[in-house]
Amino acid sequence: MDAAKPAAPFEYLLRLGDNALVLSQRLSEWCGKGPALEEDMALTNVALDLIGQARLWLSYAGELDSAGAGRSEDELAFLRDAGEFRNLLLVEQPNGSYADTLMRQFLFDAWHALALRELAASADPRVAEIAAKAQKEVAYHLRRSSDLVVRLGDGTEKSRAMMQAALEQLWPYTGEMFQGDALDRDAAASGAGFDPAGLRAPWLDYVGEVLAEATLKQPPAEAWMHSGGKQGRHTEKLGFLLAEMQFLQRAYPGARW
Repeated sequence: MDAAKPAAPFEYLLRLGDNALVLSQRLSEWCGKGPALEEDMALTNVALDLIGQARLWLSYAGELDSAGAGRSEDELAFLRDAGEFRNLLLVEQPNGSYADTLMRQFLFDAWHALALRELAASADPRVAEIAAKAQKEVAYHLRRSSDLVVRLGDGTEKSRAMMQAALEQLWPYTGEMFQGDALDRDAAASGAGFDPAGLRAPWLDYVGEVLAEATLKQPPAEAWMHSGGKQGRHTEKLGFLLAEMQFLQRAYPGARW
């Protein structure tokens, strides 16, 4: 690391890595259960992209983890409890129906693409490198989820109703993406990160355009929003997800293939 370049804070990197890790785990739950073979493969590929991104973010975080004596990506993934995770509440929400899964993906992808664009210009060369690589993958994720939201929203009466219900259920979890705290402010000030509030307007513009084309009614932008995931305050749903994801490592500590 160039001493003249600021390193991203450990917990800031956890937020990025945990978002990708938790959403990847959620999507992997669909493997072999998709509504069509093509969709099954596509969703699995998105999960694989995200787990690859999670590895890069968590590996870098581990290198900066002074408190944990340099934990590895595996230790950060499998040996932290729910309260130590820093992912957005949106990505830990259950899969529900396929409409719920696609809407969750779309709302996150629209934010993720904007966040990576900012991170690709980070003053931390390692952050910029990881973000630039992830940008190419997430551009595909966003095209795919946007297209499916339009096709299903402007599809049959049933598909539109399901997509509208999914949107209304998940919308209250989107505000957290744009709520900054001291960690965000410090990262932005150092040049390693960005101000999340700056993504809100372009996100609303893009999401609004897609929802209009999908003939879906956008909930109020100023609606009440959940928060706390970035600070380690999660829903009980994350605990169930981790119980499954971490079982093997917890049951057989240090086991390797």
